[in-house]
Amino acid sequence: MRILIVDDDATSLEMLGHALTCAGHEVVTARNGREALTIVRGGSCRVVISDWEMPEMTGVELCRAIRADEAAGYVYIILLSARGEKDVVEGLSAGADDFMSKPFNPAEMSVRVRIGERVLSLETRDLTIFAMAKLAESRDPETGAHLERVCNYSRTLAHYLSTQPRFAKEVDAGYVRLIYLTSPLHDIGKVAIPDCVLLKPGRLSNHEFEIMKTHATLGAQTLEAALRQFPGVRFLEMGRDIAATHHERFDGSGYPARLVGEQIPLAGRIVALADVYDALTSKRIYKDAFSHDIAHSIILKESGSHFDPDVVDAFVQTEKRFISIRTEFEELEEAPGSIGHPSLPTSRSPSLSVSASC
Repeated sequence: MRILIVDDDATSLEMLGHALTCAGHEVVTARNGREALTIVRGGSCRVVISDWEMPEMTGVELCRAIRADEAAGYVYIILLSARGEKDVVEGLSAGADDFMSKPFNPAEMSVRVRIGERVLSLETRDLTIFAMAKLAESRDPETGAHLERVCNYSRTLAHYLSTQPRFAKEVDAGYVRLIYLTSPLHDIGKVAIPDCVLLKPGRLSNHEFEIMKTHATLGAQTLEAALRQFPGVRFLEMGRDIAATHHERFDGSGYPARLVGEQIPLAGRIVALADVYDALTSKRIYKDAFSHDIAHSIILKESGSHFDPDVVDAFVQTEKRFISIRTEFEELEEAPGSIGHPSLPTSRSPSLSVSASC
């Protein structure tokens, strides 16, 4: 695993690089935070050791920039400072994983880097989560890059909410990353839906539609079973909440529990909008992809009924990013799907009512 070390002082950079190379690590160097951020965005370095005081971009500013842009995966950050323990809180709050005072002890530095490598190895957990979700999605192979888009839309909404005072305590950088990881689990319960219903090419009967709707409860029950074995695991808790509530509606007309307003966990309210937007703007057997403007109008119309008004506001404020994400996955969107969605008059629903959903 390559380590990026960042310091504007050539002597310090050489000493740190020598210590890490002698410990068996491959080292890349940068002289300031902006140069380091470019290297990190290239995806070649997953461990960053940065000095605090630097021109152009400080170590703390580098931490914040990395945490705001983690599409390429988690980066483990160790901050170095000569200013002592008083900087620990500020540095960790900015997103640093560890903190060391200058001058550093080479043996201690090597141990702390090994800890970082162990933490990064946990990202195989993230891959497992996504693989579980793709397994469920693979039973209906015509949905294209649905999961990839939904997790990016969900992260975009959560990141905006994290900047709003009302949500600041609940939605931090960890929450934003967690919803990105767990939102693909929203439809995992569909793995238990019979093929005769899930893959039916025509309109579902009322009975079949009720069977389809059970995917929300089945998904939540699956993740709840995992939670009983591993209580308190946050990604399982959020995944369960999303699976259970992404078809609830803000006015209480959704399913399966007809929850109202803030009875619906915030993660469920976020994924509900992300999921619907993707259905609206994606090509399906029964329709062409709607334009962003049409999806925008539908979502605004259903603010306060289907969607949480605060989440709708987050969508409005970040819609340029939504368009960008949609464009990034445009080539994958050509594969048509067969699953209907809230607010869409689809051939999968038991009727043409806009309230029908799968």
